[in-house]
Amino acid sequence: MSQLKSQNNWIASKDAAEIGIVSVPIEGTKIKVRCAEAVAPLIAGFCKEFHELIEPIDEGQLDDWGWAFRNVRGSNDKLSNHSSGTAIDLNATKHPLGKVGTFPPEKVPMIRALAKKYGLRWGGDYKGRIDEMHFEIELGEAKVAALIGSLKLGDDNG
Repeated sequence: MSQLKSQNNWIASKDAAEIGIVSVPIEGTKIKVRCAEAVAPLIAGFCKEFHELIEPIDEGQLDDWGWAFRNVRGSNDKLSNHSSGTAIDLNATKHPLGKVGTFPPEKVPMIRALAKKYGLRWGGDYKGRIDEMHFEIELGEAKVAALIGSLKLGDDNG
């Protein structure tokens, strides 16, 4: 198994199969997002609610991404959380990197509430360069598994 780690300390790899990357359908859309199988129920649940409560995840544009082996933008040595399949970008063309205020202000509290519910950190809350399209797992593996269980997500729980 790879010893590379993404910024959030999850195992990262150039080989999707090595770290269990799966393609997860987002309920209510035609979109599938590639992410680590261990976090897939959280990513899928978050995306479903984002689509219903924040804005539609547009289906006419390919601007929703998950796993991609790469460094953090602007870094030479820090692997992005996309490299471990623990980050997603949604509606990237509507919410470009570095642009602030791309969501209506009344939606921001719900974005934060959904991110918290699913164990995610929102790039719109970054202290440095804002990345409003970006959401990443901020929990370790044990806490992710516990959260999936408490939210009753995944194949066994419906």
